[in-house]
Amino acid sequence: MTDKDYHFGIRVNLNQFSHQLWQVLLVGLTLGMMRTVVPALAESEFGVPKGSFLLLMAFVVAFGFVKGTMNFVAGRLSERIGRKHVLMLGWLIALPIPPMIFYASSWSWIVFATVLLGVNQGLTWSMTQTAKLDITHPEQRGLTIGLNEFSGYFGVALAGIITAYLTEWIGAREGLMWFGFVTIVVAIITTQLWVKDTLPWAQAEAKHHATGKATGPRPRFPINISDKPTTWEVFTLISWRDKRMFAFSQAGLVEKFVDALIWVFYPVYLYEQGLSLANIGWVVGIYGFVWGGSQFITGKLSDHVGRLWPITIGMWVCGAGVGLTLLGDALWWWSISAAITGFGMALLYPNISAAVSDIAHPAWRGSAIGIYRFWRDLGYGIGALLLGLASNLTGFISTGFWVVSLAMFVSGLIVMIAAEETHPRLNQARE
Repeated sequence: MTDKDYHFGIRVNLNQFSHQLWQVLLVGLTLGMMRTVVPALAESEFGVPKGSFLLLMAFVVAFGFVKGTMNFVAGRLSERIGRKHVLMLGWLIALPIPPMIFYASSWSWIVFATVLLGVNQGLTWSMTQTAKLDITHPEQRGLTIGLNEFSGYFGVALAGIITAYLTEWIGAREGLMWFGFVTIVVAIITTQLWVKDTLPWAQAEAKHHATGKATGPRPRFPINISDKPTTWEVFTLISWRDKRMFAFSQAGLVEKFVDALIWVFYPVYLYEQGLSLANIGWVVGIYGFVWGGSQFITGKLSDHVGRLWPITIGMWVCGAGVGLTLLGDALWWWSISAAITGFGMALLYPNISAAVSDIAHPAWRGSAIGIYRFWRDLGYGIGALLLGLASNLTGFISTGFWVVSLAMFVSGLIVMIAAEETHPRLNQARE
């Protein structure tokens, strides 16, 4: 195929776009199986002593540092061997996870299984996002990432609920093993049969920009970077040399404090309040469903109104929802606060990725997305450490909620001050 044979847009690539949505749903299911049952039953099933907040958070710390690193590796690797090969590698690495959970004799087994989960998620989720951005039109990036994250976090929420019921039906270990095994095997089969490599689309787009044939508004690409940048050049640009990229990277890192909190402290806190495992699954599920479902709207919204204000407002709404959790003591209250948190996350989450994609050149977009996702998912590890330390120092799990709420407000303020609108139609480069 020649460069002119690669067409961009959701409609013209709907078949492949749909296969990628299916893949990210399976990625979400794989992550979601660890989100409700494992933290809630850490003490009774896996031997974590009551009140050991740092030990409890250990598996999220491991997940965050590993997934963050693998996001970075995945982006760069995919520009060398292609998106599909990286996706398949991620699924093959996930195969040992279900039997490890089933045979776990101590919490260290769960931590190691979560390390493998971090590798899996870093490789697979990065590729589903990058692949969709390769084949869609720049004007559709908000919608594209919104759909991607909607599908993924719908899977996360659904898996949390299903595994909670499976635990009550056939037991925690059996339920998690069979759910995980079926999900991963289906993913491997469907990747092999239906997924195409989208790297040629990105290469064709890069040539269009290089030859001046790209159509539409011109994005404000960073100017202090070479045509063929090294890994270190791209890393420093995304991390601190471009103040817009810095603002988005720190926001991504801090918002993962919320997800670390929801992952571990939410189930433990609600379990201590007397909620059943099924009801905990529904409260956490509401967060996931609202987050996932709203992204279909909030991602498309940013294609019209821009990225900056949805990101900033989303940081503050999400932080407010976390704080509200502690101000009530009923199922309906926790459900509403979870929904507010999820909606705030929906405003910010797809649109930070879209903003990074707006101003990342297609020649190194995979690397840019991988580096942003490195910092973002490092937030799991840093957030989990911070939450564990704060709660250990005070002896109260509620301390972690207030720390996260404050961090989200400050991070949103940094975005408002340091970033700018990145949508090329609303703030395009000058001739």
